[in-house]
Amino acid sequence: MRKIAFFDFDGTITTKDTFVEVIKYAKGKFRCYLGFAFLSPYIVGFKLKIISNQRAKERVLRWFFRKMPQQQFENICQGFAEEYLPTLLRPKAIVEIDALIGEGTEVVIVSASPQDWIIPWAQERNIPVLASRLAYKDLRVTGKLIGKNCRGTEKVKRIVAQYNLDDYDEIYAYGDTSGDTQMLSIADKKFYKPFR
Repeated sequence: MRKIAFFDFDGTITTKDTFVEVIKYAKGKFRCYLGFAFLSPYIVGFKLKIISNQRAKERVLRWFFRKMPQQQFENICQGFAEEYLPTLLRPKAIVEIDALIGEGTEVVIVSASPQDWIIPWAQERNIPVLASRLAYKDLRVTGKLIGKNCRGTEKVKRIVAQYNLDDYDEIYAYGDTSGDTQMLSIADKKFYKPFR
């Protein structure tokens, strides 16, 4: 029997939103909070559904990382994945992932966060990652995303572009927000906030 399990990352596998935590790690708490104070109109606009999640995310990325050399950003992401990310992981989620892998189930991370700090962690377990992708120009961060933010229907689009779901006897999905609803809907077994 062939099985596959799709896991949201932030809030499902982790206890916090790693997007914000990476900013704190890279810039320090003071500069992080100061930046979000300046960006509050965009955050409020997103919460009120006046502006899209993608536009708000790109605005935050531009504020904190625009024109940062790509190598510097990659080093920050690698350091975060090694030093800080382990403190944010939900033990029950890791037990579940390891158990699924142990029984031969394919496990895939599907995240709206940029892939840059998820991949270093996922590679240790040979877990593929479908996530938002940052755009670079002249080897510097632009603050823009390549294509769409990997959230909501985009999660399903990325999954079906990469995997023929008819090849699997059972499909599992794990998520914790409305951005995971569509991904959960394609699963035979769906788990909402399962590790809290």
